[in-house]
Amino acid sequence: MFDTTLINDYREYLTDDRQSPVNTVSSYIRDVTGFAEYLGSNEKDSFAGITADDIRIYLSRLEERGRSPATLSRCIASLKAFFKFMEETGFIDENPTAGISAATAVKKPPRILADSEIEQLLEQPDCNDPKGCRDKAILETLYATGIRVSELTALDKADVNIETGLITCRNGKNRIIPIYAEAVRAIGRYLAFARPAMALADEQALFVNTGGSRMSRQGCWKILKSYTENAHITEDITPQMLRHSFAAHLLENGADLRSLQEMLGHADISSTQVYARVVKQQLKDVYNKAHPRA
Repeated sequence: MFDTTLINDYREYLTDDRQSPVNTVSSYIRDVTGFAEYLGSNEKDSFAGITADDIRIYLSRLEERGRSPATLSRCIASLKAFFKFMEETGFIDENPTAGISAATAVKKPPRILADSEIEQLLEQPDCNDPKGCRDKAILETLYATGIRVSELTALDKADVNIETGLITCRNGKNRIIPIYAEAVRAIGRYLAFARPAMALADEQALFVNTGGSRMSRQGCWKILKSYTENAHITEDITPQMLRHSFAAHLLENGADLRSLQEMLGHADISSTQVYARVVKQQLKDVYNKAHPRA
């Protein structure tokens, strides 16, 4: 059960000490409560020990759910104000929001990984070790399907058909996504050799943690962060970045927008068209750099 005492104290501080407008108090408390609920769903019971990575993962989760840049900016402002309150009251010694700015939420063109970066990343896990075998399957699945990290962790064993090379993603509207041969092999090796040694007997999840239970979103983020560092890639690679790269690389190689929309699970094709614009801009940049008369 998450301890909401601090939220109640913060409400009183905003209302009585700061005499903030009712709408401001309501907005701040709603954002902080949303963060508390997220923490509670991930087995945390207080704000003690929260890190900047915890906050970034939460913001990424909101972005995955389609929250607007304005909503994300407001949420950052709310959390910064709340953690400043906790710092000033002595509940925390270090403010985890110090390195997070509203600019984090500004919508930028999706960052697309180069083929060489993808190869570097996918080569990192040691498949002779059960954990490395699992991690290889996770990375290959993310890039092969473009699914969200929340969808990846929700996959069950029954959602993967090794024989046909298809994954069923059951997030709202079910969709079936093909997976390339290397991803099929990675998942097959994991299911045959690693998962039986890792998973609890009655666990249905496809990907499990070292305790044998369903892998969490935070666990996936940490795995990706670790292998990014091992590959000496200076910029943090996120699951969302692999999703962006999946989409852009398919379009670069001739996929049509409608098929891509179906695979990504976009309700509106305008969300998919973002990748077409990115690909066109990349082609234009290459042209301008390489054409002798450009």
